[in-house]
Amino acid sequence: MDTSADPTPETSSRKLKPHQLALGLGGLVASVTVISGIAATVFQFHDDSDTTREVFENIPSAMKLAFYTVLPIIIMYGAVLFSQRMKNWERGGPEARKTTKKNFAQRMKDFRAGVYMQTLLRDPAAGVMHSLMYFPFLILLAVTTVLEINHQLPESAKFLHGDIYKAYTFVGDAAGVLFLIGVFWAIGRRYIQKPYRIRVKTKAEHGAALFVLAAIGVTGFGAEMFRIGIEGQPDYEKWSFVGYPLGGLVTDLATVHGWHQAWWIAHVVAFLAFLVMLPITMLRHMFTSPLNMYYKDRDRPKGAMKAMPNLMESELESFGASTVEDFTWKQLLDLDSCTMCGRCTSVCPANATGKPLDPREIVLKSGEVMAATGTPQVSPPIGTVPDITIPANNFFDRITPEEVWACTSCKACDEICPVNIEILDKILDMRRYLSLMESNFPTELGNAYMGMENNYNPWGISNQTRGDWAEKLPGLDIVDPGDTFDHEYLYWVGCAGSFDDKNQKVSEAMVKLMKRAGLDFAILGPNEMCTGDSARRSGNEYIFQMLAMQNIETLNTMGVKKIITQCPHCFNTLGNEYPQLEGHYEVIHHTQLLENLIDEGKLDMSRARLDERIVYHDSCYLGRHNDIYMSPRKVIGSLGGVEIVEAPRNGTQGMCCGAGGARMWMEESIGTKVNDERSRELVETGASRVATACPFCYVMMDDGVKAAGKEEDEVKVADLAMHVLEAIEAGEAGSDAPLTMTD
Repeated sequence: MDTSADPTPETSSRKLKPHQLALGLGGLVASVTVISGIAATVFQFHDDSDTTREVFENIPSAMKLAFYTVLPIIIMYGAVLFSQRMKNWERGGPEARKTTKKNFAQRMKDFRAGVYMQTLLRDPAAGVMHSLMYFPFLILLAVTTVLEINHQLPESAKFLHGDIYKAYTFVGDAAGVLFLIGVFWAIGRRYIQKPYRIRVKTKAEHGAALFVLAAIGVTGFGAEMFRIGIEGQPDYEKWSFVGYPLGGLVTDLATVHGWHQAWWIAHVVAFLAFLVMLPITMLRHMFTSPLNMYYKDRDRPKGAMKAMPNLMESELESFGASTVEDFTWKQLLDLDSCTMCGRCTSVCPANATGKPLDPREIVLKSGEVMAATGTPQVSPPIGTVPDITIPANNFFDRITPEEVWACTSCKACDEICPVNIEILDKILDMRRYLSLMESNFPTELGNAYMGMENNYNPWGISNQTRGDWAEKLPGLDIVDPGDTFDHEYLYWVGCAGSFDDKNQKVSEAMVKLMKRAGLDFAILGPNEMCTGDSARRSGNEYIFQMLAMQNIETLNTMGVKKIITQCPHCFNTLGNEYPQLEGHYEVIHHTQLLENLIDEGKLDMSRARLDERIVYHDSCYLGRHNDIYMSPRKVIGSLGGVEIVEAPRNGTQGMCCGAGGARMWMEESIGTKVNDERSRELVETGASRVATACPFCYVMMDDGVKAAGKEEDEVKVADLAMHVLEAIEAGEAGSDAPLTMTD
């Protein structure tokens, strides 16, 4: 689907649109089906082998005619309905997801990850269950297709006989058994085991779909049983290890021919029912989900928000997303790709702590608006109650601002989604609309906005004091933006590291560690401004661009090339989003820097020791947004005497501290505080120390651990750099051995 640019009036009439391709493909398959029926009737090729089967044995001509008439009609019906859904996607704006030589290999890798169930297998039980339905179903479809191909071939070219036929029947029966195991497992999981995230969204269509799938498998074996019974249970049919023994039960039945026809009709009807349901129920994800996986690769880094035009110069009348047309075509494809599995909701920290946000509902409600306002209307992603009406083409008729503002932008929903639905992008685009177009944002954000606008930091403290923390560190160079930057690294301290009492200690620790390693670095002091992360994540692109452009002008004028950050939010913004505004720098997080310095021997860890149990809390913007998980763990592992433990939720499944997405500046008055919930997990590991790698995480975890009743002498929370420096200094102070040249 190449919709990365709007078609011009001159070319739009000549260029096939995606929905037209769907119609063409459906027409092609339907035509082949009709031709296949005609050819079989006209030529009536027959295989004289003793070890084969007669296609349509015991099936009257009228039934065969009905089969070859109804099947292409249903196929075309499905193509029309799918094309109507695709017309909905075409309502979206452009997004650069072209397939090129450069990204084709990655696209196919992502596609295979979806088709091969690799993403579903993150939940082993659900993954195996789906695999048992999906792969055997494809095999059964291939078995049927091979039979029909062989049916069309002249006698000399037929191949489905002898040992090939025996293997063919064995494969068919094996696939049928596995398929039914998967279907009945799914029935048991949904209606007996009933996990909450599945139970709350179970609708009548789920039961209908599972019934039809079960019917396909059961009637297939039933038709085979009576077919083998009609044939007199020939010896070569033993390879049909299900149908053969069952056939022995009906061989002598007087009505075996009638029963065979009845089971054959039931099997065909079940398959036709499946085709009818495919485009109008959640079964459609068999097509849309792999397609969505194919388009996973995009032209911006994982942690970057979508770029916007320069708001000072733009003539756009609306910003962000409030209507279907405000989303891109890929975002609309997302809405039809959802499998309603609820994994996104199950890992959402806001939802888990009683907030109004439910990521799955964001997708489903948006899909309802898209479905109800299309031309023509199509079925919603999942059945809705009759009382739900869609009065206009506006997402906020179904989604409340409270849902949108509850998000911590932790990206857990995106990370766990097995079909690559990009939920966070949708929420952030809606925030842009609420903030820029309606000024509908939490009151507390107004203070942070004012602070960033007037004082270049969300604390609202005079920016002239940004470098005051460094006064106790002699020899730290604070450069003036009018000078050429003649150091290797710029140490980007960030707002928290400059103004927050806790995080000033992190800044001090990093300076001491970098000096120990002999690094050539300097800071900007009062000339550094907030990177604008909180403004952008809360939808205020105007303030973000104001801050970013001034920072970029400063950095580019000075000739800065390499930047060290201690804040993952600064790291993500400087490295992933400033390039959108022509700010290109090599950005390294302090955990990566410490890992490199230790590996290169520039930071002597030979005496560094902490005889304590330590747990690391993953930062969302370091981990899920930038895939940096091992650097901080390797740094902790370099400390002697430590016992490293992991929280139950860690790595890609780590739980947010609750401060991301500008939540740092908003009150949390509904449900349990996210940081309290997370801190309890960390305390329950029995750790005496908690290591963080983000200033927000440091503040939130420290507050949460104290709320859990633990004082600093029981559980010490600190940034990883502080733990490292303390271990080094403690090791040096406690060493009785005289220093040698090798020391």
